[in-house]
Amino acid sequence: MAQFVKAAALSEIPSGQGTTVEIDGRMIALFSVEGSFYAMDNTCLHRGGPLGEGYLEAKIVTCPWHGWRFDVTTGASEVNPEAHLATYPVKIEGQDIYVEI
Repeated sequence: MAQFVKAAALSEIPSGQGTTVEIDGRMIALFSVEGSFYAMDNTCLHRGGPLGEGYLEAKIVTCPWHGWRFDVTTGASEVNPEAHLATYPVKIEGQDIYVEI
């Protein structure tokens, strides 16, 4: 059964940036986009790059290894329309960010 798990504090992820968190053994990329937070698999589908370390512009993260681009709100690749990463629901409680796994 899916459950929300605390991933980070709001203060840990400034707007326009991302980070990587481990939740239940999964590496999750967590992004702050204009006051909203989004979670997706951290591993790029191209060669496994760490998306949480990528460059975030608006809602698009660019993989730091080879430049593949993904929409953090949907997990869809801009480079390959067939490629999608899993995304996870996010909720805010107080000053904490929770991700549903």
